[in-house]
Amino acid sequence: MKAKRLQAALAALVIAGSGVLVTNTAEAAAPTTLQELVPQPVQVQPRPDITFTLTAASKIQLATRDARKPAELLAKVLRPSTGYALPITDGVSGAGVVLTGGADPKTGPEGYQLDVTPEQVVIRASSPAGHFNGIATLRQLLPPKAEAKTRQPGPWTVPGASILDHPRYHHRGAMLDVSRHFFTPDQVKRYVDQIAAFKINYFHLHLSDDQGWRLEIKSWPELTRIGGSTEVGGRTGKLFYTQDQYRDIVAHAASRGITVIPEFDMPGHTNAAQASYAELNCDGKKRPLYTGTEVGFSSLCINNDITYKFVEDVIREVSAITPGLYFHIGGDEALSTPDADYVTFMNRVLPIVEKYGKTTVGWHEFIKTTKDTTVIPQFWGTTTTDANVAAAAQRGNKVLMSPANRIYLDMKYDKNTKLGLDWAGLVEVRDAYSWNPGAYLNGVTEANVRGVEAPLWTETIRTSADIEYMAFPRLPVAAELGWSPAAVHDWDRFAPRLGAQGPRWKVQGVNFYASTQVPWKR
Repeated sequence: MKAKRLQAALAALVIAGSGVLVTNTAEAAAPTTLQELVPQPVQVQPRPDITFTLTAASKIQLATRDARKPAELLAKVLRPSTGYALPITDGVSGAGVVLTGGADPKTGPEGYQLDVTPEQVVIRASSPAGHFNGIATLRQLLPPKAEAKTRQPGPWTVPGASILDHPRYHHRGAMLDVSRHFFTPDQVKRYVDQIAAFKINYFHLHLSDDQGWRLEIKSWPELTRIGGSTEVGGRTGKLFYTQDQYRDIVAHAASRGITVIPEFDMPGHTNAAQASYAELNCDGKKRPLYTGTEVGFSSLCINNDITYKFVEDVIREVSAITPGLYFHIGGDEALSTPDADYVTFMNRVLPIVEKYGKTTVGWHEFIKTTKDTTVIPQFWGTTTTDANVAAAAQRGNKVLMSPANRIYLDMKYDKNTKLGLDWAGLVEVRDAYSWNPGAYLNGVTEANVRGVEAPLWTETIRTSADIEYMAFPRLPVAAELGWSPAAVHDWDRFAPRLGAQGPRWKVQGVNFYASTQVPWKR
């Protein structure tokens, strides 16, 4: 029987040209969780005669101090559902999950090795990022009910395997717009928890726009008192984060292996700021608060020195409470700013970001104003040609890929989708999957790509359930494109793996869109 099981397992595997082990249709007939992983790991070697079972005696064991935060996350996920104590211990002794160093150099700074034995699941990595990523895989190897918030019956089994894994791109991001509609810290943290399960490592917070200014700036208090008082549709209140609340969100993300990138859009998309302070307007008059959704009408006053004092104060205060390396300056759709003024503005602002120790990220329009190869253009266009971005890539800039007609999570799935917009087209799940970030934009090669980010704009999004409906299942699609090797990107193989996430999302209470393109597991 053992020989027959081994033969069946090997027959169920095909080896892609890249050396990646992937599943075939025979395997899909009787899958285990090894064949249901999203993103697809680089190498998976089944060990069909081995099973590990988590028990009340299991411990989470640390052979490296760097792995404590990942261990705490694993314990936080599994203690409620299993009812087990799962103590975190220093040193390796006995059964349980072991987090250690000594990973194969192929795994790089963010990869991991995961080996299942009858007594232990051993995750090897060279950094906390690698251990976070290994734990994300382990969570998917456990039954879906392991994600429950209340005690569930076991057993808690993990199929035998050896996995070696590392990301295609360093940057695997998700963006949430909290300016069109405001979301509480708990709602933001809920989304952070959901994206962390798919090896997302950057969380981009869009914190200012025409409709709202969402973060306390102590040197400019009217930004939140006035600019943070309303949103699309006209709801009013204290719709902003204090700096302490922002710090808490940043810390929460870090405890899941995620770096927060704050965005303050400028010189356009600034009506909330202009409604708060008259001196930010060339005519010295405050603008009325805005609760609509049209764009392109606002602009800071480019030739007033007070504008740059304002910008510097914002960058200084936010940088001081943001440990990550990046600051997003927006820069898109500045339709009311003449080109010469736009260049003037960026020439003054980019050095300010650098002064406070951050690297500039911006929507791709800003890249036409600089030849600095350290800054990061985020491409959001709907065509496959952009001369300025291509020129930047050829100079050495790394491009973050977010084409709106592929990976904007606020685009409607089809014409009957009640939420979302359709200006960039209808984006069903297969549409979101069917593009190659490393060969999508003319003049931008695989080597020029920093990664993939999935933005979620919130003109029509009001609740956590709305966020989830638009993000799932397309957010895991973006995660797969950013993590898994291009050689394994095949819709017919991916769709069943994506469908296998359905039971897990039901346990978690995720309000996902059950696309008819996906064979959902029951």
